[in-house]
Amino acid sequence: MKKTILVTGGAGFIGSNFVYLLLDERKDYKVVCVDALTYAANIHTLNKAMQNPNFKFYKEDIRNREGIFKIFEDEKPDIVVNFAAESHVDRSIENPAIFLETNILGTQVMMDACRKYGVERFHQVGTDEVYGDLPLDRPDLFFHEDTPIHTSSPYSTSKASADLLALAYYRTYGLPVTISRCSNNYGPYQFPEKLIPLMINNATQNKPLPVYGEGLNVRDWLYVKDHCYGILAVLEKGKVGEVYNLGGHNEKANIEIVKIILQELGKPESLITHVADRKGHDRRYAIDPSKANKELGWGPTTMFNEGIKLTIQWYKDNMDWMRECTSGEYMQYYQKMYANR
Repeated sequence: MKKTILVTGGAGFIGSNFVYLLLDERKDYKVVCVDALTYAANIHTLNKAMQNPNFKFYKEDIRNREGIFKIFEDEKPDIVVNFAAESHVDRSIENPAIFLETNILGTQVMMDACRKYGVERFHQVGTDEVYGDLPLDRPDLFFHEDTPIHTSSPYSTSKASADLLALAYYRTYGLPVTISRCSNNYGPYQFPEKLIPLMINNATQNKPLPVYGEGLNVRDWLYVKDHCYGILAVLEKGKVGEVYNLGGHNEKANIEIVKIILQELGKPESLITHVADRKGHDRRYAIDPSKANKELGWGPTTMFNEGIKLTIQWYKDNMDWMRECTSGEYMQYYQKMYANR
């Protein structure tokens, strides 16, 4: 008998990659996707999934309790994976309210539905940004699962709040919860407000590449498919009530990433334009994923030199998808964020 797995935010970047991993490699699952189709989601990302008999899509906002409960009533999911979130730090600085509503209250609605309908697992997809940042001059320091929460932005605060709420539901109500916290993802279907697709998009059009400050902030990069395998490992082997860090062991400064992209595309570094730094910009993220490796047998298999080539090629092959994403509201936002910095 097939199990039903409900994936929220499945028309977004990581969620859609997870949907395709399930459809390709876990054919014993029926995949139900719920997405509000806000600006960062693209229904056309799921065109291939829509043709699969194991897939079903609902346009719904996770904040809508009545709508979510109706989906649970109809589909009776066994497992829920919550990707749905507002996720862009800059937007959270501009408008914190929507981040609190979706990332905290929306998560509460999902967990209330899970309690009522008796799911066997609720998995919360988190971020390493809940740990704050690390100093650039201490490469020996890493985030561990017991690193204290120390958030820097409304976005990371909303995600930390959702994690703590999930752990509270586990302790108070016995809801079978697991949490994963990942480092920066990259790969196909990422909305071009984030560093790598933004730089690829601008470089292919010979537009300026806006780099915050000197571009010395360091991030740990995880190829999105490796992340999806990690979530699957947590679902299949993880212990209820536990947090698992999923990192890529690929630390790069932002300016290094930008120069790699320009080199791969054969574009000049003169396209780089330094802009005013982000408020409260975290200096360095670095995850120690040894717990996931030891308990789940998981580890990243795609190193950055390979993953960035795959990513650039995907965007070059899917320029229609990119053009569709970068029209309308996105361009208004882009002008607001970068025109006068």
